[in-house]
Amino acid sequence: MQTDAPPPDRASGLTDAEARARLARHGPNRLERGRKISPLRILLRQFTGFLVLILIVAAGIALALGERIDALAIGLVVVLNGILGFVQEWRAETALDALGRMMASAARVLRDGEERLIDTEDLVPGDVVIIEPGDRVPADLNLDAAAHLKVDESALTGESVPVAKAAGERLFMGTTVVAGRAEGVVAATGAATEFGQIATLTGAVGTKTTHLQRQLGRLARQMGLAALAVAALIGGLGVATGRPPVEMFMTALSLAVALVPEGLPAVVTITLALGAHAMVRQRALARRLQAVETLGAASVICTDKTGTLTEDRMTATRIVMADRAYEVSGTGYDPAGHIAGHAGRVRAADDAGLAALLETALICNHARLVRRGGQWQMVGEPTEGALVTLAYKGWAPLPDRDVAEAELPFSSDRKRMSVLARGPDGHILHTKGAPEPVLDRCSHVWIEGAPVPLGAAMRRQLDREYEEMAADGLRVIALARRVQSNDTLPHDEAGLCFLGFVGLIDPPRPEVAPAIRAARAAGIRVIVITGDAALTAQAIARQVGLNVAQVIRGEALDAMDDDGLRVALTGDVLFARTAPAQKLRIVTALQDQSQIVAMTGDGVNDAPALKKADIGVAMGERGTDVARDAADLVLLDDNFATIVRAIREGRRQYENVRKFVRYLLSSNAGEVVALVVNLILGGPLIFLATQILWMNLVTDGLTAVALGLEKSTPGQMERPPRPRSQPILGRGGLLTILVFGSYTGAASLWVFYTLLPMGEGLARSAAFTAMMIFEKVSVFAFRSLHLPCSRIGWVSNPLLLGALAITLGAQVAAIYWPPLQTLLQTQALGWTEWWMILMLALPLVLVPEVVKALISWRSARS
Repeated sequence: MQTDAPPPDRASGLTDAEARARLARHGPNRLERGRKISPLRILLRQFTGFLVLILIVAAGIALALGERIDALAIGLVVVLNGILGFVQEWRAETALDALGRMMASAARVLRDGEERLIDTEDLVPGDVVIIEPGDRVPADLNLDAAAHLKVDESALTGESVPVAKAAGERLFMGTTVVAGRAEGVVAATGAATEFGQIATLTGAVGTKTTHLQRQLGRLARQMGLAALAVAALIGGLGVATGRPPVEMFMTALSLAVALVPEGLPAVVTITLALGAHAMVRQRALARRLQAVETLGAASVICTDKTGTLTEDRMTATRIVMADRAYEVSGTGYDPAGHIAGHAGRVRAADDAGLAALLETALICNHARLVRRGGQWQMVGEPTEGALVTLAYKGWAPLPDRDVAEAELPFSSDRKRMSVLARGPDGHILHTKGAPEPVLDRCSHVWIEGAPVPLGAAMRRQLDREYEEMAADGLRVIALARRVQSNDTLPHDEAGLCFLGFVGLIDPPRPEVAPAIRAARAAGIRVIVITGDAALTAQAIARQVGLNVAQVIRGEALDAMDDDGLRVALTGDVLFARTAPAQKLRIVTALQDQSQIVAMTGDGVNDAPALKKADIGVAMGERGTDVARDAADLVLLDDNFATIVRAIREGRRQYENVRKFVRYLLSSNAGEVVALVVNLILGGPLIFLATQILWMNLVTDGLTAVALGLEKSTPGQMERPPRPRSQPILGRGGLLTILVFGSYTGAASLWVFYTLLPMGEGLARSAAFTAMMIFEKVSVFAFRSLHLPCSRIGWVSNPLLLGALAITLGAQVAAIYWPPLQTLLQTQALGWTEWWMILMLALPLVLVPEVVKALISWRSARS
């Protein structure tokens, strides 16, 4: 805790010498960005995957044995993979910086008796700071003086309604002044602030690996160990049967290279990078390549309310007077809506009571609307801005700027504000505030165009109206006035005439309800965790289609043990008035239930849970730096519907990863079968090392990337999230690999031994070409894991068709172009060899198509 004494003279502030001394003692007023890492570190971590390390070792061995071409080919794949991963992650980091810093860049302080504008990092405990509307509080301050001060603390607490502050209270770093003016003394800076302590809690949450990283890591270890074991077994078998050790070592190395899909890291990286680029167009920025894919596996979305489910713009939706009620259309601060009663639209000129209410709403107000660049913008406090917008919708005449003569400001004790203004028949005291204190000062009520005495029965009726509005989640403002003959500002505000209630709410975004229905159809639960009030959160949940059977407030959550929380999380629950540590506890409890958790948030209070969640989703427009740094995905439009689009993209990415992993391994399995059986038969090498690298790196990689760009298959968002334990391959994948590998390996061997009497070079070239053709045409079987190509469209992926044309052209060049003939040791094939190869390739297209068509037909019937 920072305990420096206050400045010796509040009127002059600290001296420069004292400020320098305190700065040296406490350090700069800033928070270290926990996720900020150097470009070199980002680059180096691209080369830490197990599969990549295997490739690096293989390249080193090939180079040591003088196989420079093999070493160069593998090295190029490793470098390409690293560059692609680095570019995407570095672009994401720099894009976050471009979103702007959370802390204000400058603060107005008193130093040596003068007002100065200094960098916020130079603030020290004891500095006297002056703040005005629009300023972001640069440090924790103890208020000395405050006039009409209201502060938006949603970034720290999650509370959407601005909080009134008075002298003697504290302001917190990172909050925003929406109205009034104040002067305060810095009590804490940097990590010692409330803001900093939550950032420290965030830093205490350990780093995480994504679901896909764990799956690919497990697969890479399995393939690597399998490659080494099979290579050692075959190498030892060859030496035992009398083959030269050097030849068998090269054979074993070729076999290992054949078993490990060298192109897999690059294909995964390219596919995820292209998917991340596509998500930017949909207003989502992935900080890590695997982030979107992990979101696709989410089984629970824990979402904030303000600004994510809602528009973060207060809107008047209902007017309730003693004898009538009105509904208000339109949202935000655009006055394009209207006020409507049971007989249709109404304006101020049509109803004297409504005109009086709207006049009071305009005069007892400091906000205003301005039109900039064709867009309406509000200047001032959100609640007051909503009342001004309401008056615009009712076509109320705008008062003169100098109509107000005196004011009793709003305070947390009074809970109301009054303005004395000139009227046509004298002076009018206009009052607005919380319903209870305003009604307590009313002696009359406006009914049928005139004030009448407020009796006990009418008072009970108004209380019921207020309670019903509050139960609907509305923030209720009461408006009243009184006419007086003098210009004296009364302090008791007695004798008011009640005009009516105005119900306000931060309305839900129109696209949220369909997005939640889509999430529900995809088997994904949505849980609201907010720092806002329970009634307001419940109302918004109902409006967007969320069922809420239980509401748990922060204090009740603290009293609940872990078992009770786990039980509560199995039902339709909503959490209100939650603190940062409580959000972290909720996320942890869900993960303990084997859920893959996506957590959204924008404030400092959300950061620890964002970092702990499997996928943290921060807001780009409203989000704090601490929240964005803790997140894996940043929504550039702060919209919940973007999360659902990202889930769809993530599911597409994961399914495509499964497709090309099966495709690549099936291709490599065929090469392994051909090499192993040929070795057992004692024949010459069926494939050379350079030919294996050509198939695995040059031709397979391009086709696999195109396969990774397949569109979403029908019904993808109608299936439940995949289990956390689901492997990339599984038994079905292994069986597919075995079947395809056995067939392509056997067919290549048949081609090789059929043509071997005509020459080893011709036989090897034909087997090499046959294997490449088999691998290319078999890609159609992997375009969907469930549906035939006749269902998804044979030409629906033009990039795949282009990749096939390029790779087949490259193979023709490998057979007929002299430079490649020399490099790959091939020779030209005739029509007989080509016809043999094409006939053997045909079943790889037809059989999977027939099998999947039959499975689809049976599924449709059942």
